[in-house]
Order: sequence, then C-alpha cells, then structure tokens
Amino acid sequence: MATTASTRRQFLTLLGLSAVSVGCGAATGAPSGKGQTRTLRYQGWAGQVTVAELAADLGYLEDVKLEWVGNTISGPQDIQSAATGQVDFGGAFNGAVVKLAANNAPIKAVISYYGADRHAYNGFYVLEDSAVRSPRDLLGKKVGMNTLGGHSEALLDIYLRRKGLSDAEIDEVEPLVVPPVNTEQALRQKQIDVAVLGGMLRDKALEKGGIRPLFTDHQLLGSFSAGTYVMTNRFLQQNPDTARVFVTGVGRALDWSRSTPREEVVARMTDIVNRRRRNEDPAPLKYWRSYGVAEAGGRITGKELQLWIDWLAERGDIDKNQVRPADLFTNDFNEAGRGSARPAATTKGS
Repeated sequence: MATTASTRRQFLTLLGLSAVSVGCGAATGAPSGKGQTRTLRYQGWAGQVTVAELAADLGYLEDVKLEWVGNTISGPQDIQSAATGQVDFGGAFNGAVVKLAANNAPIKAVISYYGADRHAYNGFYVLEDSAVRSPRDLLGKKVGMNTLGGHSEALLDIYLRRKGLSDAEIDEVEPLVVPPVNTEQALRQKQIDVAVLGGMLRDKALEKGGIRPLFTDHQLLGSFSAGTYVMTNRFLQQNPDTARVFVTGVGRALDWSRSTPREEVVARMTDIVNRRRRNEDPAPLKYWRSYGVAEAGGRITGKELQLWIDWLAERGDIDKNQVRPADLFTNDFNEAGRGSARPAATTKGS
C-alpha cells in the first residue's frame, strides 16, 4: 500500500476509466420498449442511511423504488459503477467526479448529497500523546483513510501544499486504505499514525477520548458541498421523469433532515437500518448530526466543482480547459430548493 512519487502524481488514477471503457458502458437499467424504469439500482454504506434511502423511506420517491445491490466504502468505486452501468446512480467527492468526467465518462452530477459543516466533517486524528503536531511531522507517517483517490487524500494533499511542503516531501506521507469501521482501532493500536474519521465513527471515537485532531476539512475549507450523485447522460435521456422524481426526492429529504428535530431523524434512520436486515449495528446512528450539504435542496452551484478543477489542473492531473463546471452538472431534474435560501446548518435538537 506504500505510496510512491509516481502514484502521488497520478492522483485518482484508481478510477482507471478510459473513454472507450465508459463510452460503451453507459447501461442504464431502462426497460426496452416504451416506458421508463421505476427501479434504481444503487450501493449503500454499512451502518449508514444515505440521503437516497431516507428519501425513499419518507415517500419522497413516489413510485420509484431503490434496489440495493451491495455496499461500498469508496466514492470513486461507486461512481465508476454508475458510469459502467452496474448501478443507476452513484456518489463521490467532487474531485473524483471531475476526474472521471475528464476521462470522457458520459456522466452528469445531478445533486449534492454530502458536505462539510460544523457538525458533518472529516478530521485527521492522532493519538493524544503523538509527536505529530505539524504538517512536517507527517513525513514518513501513515495516514489511514477509506480509499485512495477520494475526499480524504485530496484534503490531505491540500493541507500539505497549503502548509508549504514540496512535492518530494508530500510523497513521503503515506496514505493507506483502512476500512472505516477499523480505522479507529488501527490508530489506537499504532498500526497507523493518523486516522481520518468522520460522522458517527468520529464522534464515537472522540467519546472514548485519547485522540486529538491535527486538522479537519471544515477548518481547511469552511462549509461546502463535497460530493454529488451522478447519473449517465444516457440514463437521463431515457428516464427523465424517473430522474426528476429521484433527484427532487433526495433534495426534499436533505431539507427535511435540516428542519426536523435531530432525535426524530435519528429515530427514523435507526428504524430504517433495523428493518432492512443487513446485519448492521444501528447504535452509531445516535451520533448523526447533519449531511453537511451547503445549498437548499442539494442544488449544485458549480463552485463546488470549480474548486477541484482548479486544484487538479494546478497539480497537472488534468488540463484546466479540459472540463467546465457547466458541462459537469445539471439542476434541471431538481425541483427542490428552487428560489429558497439554504436552511440553517444545524438540525433542531442538536
């Protein structure tokens, strides 16, 4: 798992999709003949309730059904599955979406589904007595995260660059893939030096004590929508009504989660996990605070994509003129949040 200079400079290449592979892989799940599919295949996250799953439980997806095909621990893998037609929508951090689009994947971002605010954020944590207290202390150290080429590696890279480390120095910091449920344990057993923890897993670890943050993505970039759901262009063309119901329903669920007392949101999520019978522990859900999406209804502004276009171009991973935000997303299928300001970033009862 060791990271080399070459691997660093080929950030996000685990997406590994050529124009040929994705161009002929835009299977959509749409039925043959007349009519539009009313079933959307997707991947979930163990022990979590995605906003799409919440929307379905709230009845916001109307007659559109979700078909769970398994779990993922990687946003890049999830949108790769969407681009190749294994699922009908997938979600990842926006840098991965930009990179995938730059590789000529026929996808479109349709709604933001997670982000960072004062409740929902990813932190880079070390043990309380760790000697790691500054960016340069990370040289030669191992940083455990859920996947390479995703949100966490991007934020680590931005942090190190903003603190003045050179490319050669950054290459000395070693990102490692560690399943989220094992990351805290790996840190406490000193198998890694830094653990990236977010949401329920973060708060559960902080409750135990003995760890402290080196930095968080919210401290680094402020409140921002970090990831979007994507669908293939072909799916959107063949199933516009289904896409509209889905995207709008997800947007309504985001707004519901903001305006509803936190205890009620947590209770509903716990009930969802118990009813779906996937052999999961619902206990960590009590730590849920927010999905962190910055805009009302999850609507996309373009700035959350431009951030990563500029950054990837600066690194030499893409040509700055290769992609434009306007070509990467659409709000045409989202009837939620139109003409309204984003509700407060806190949930009632938090």
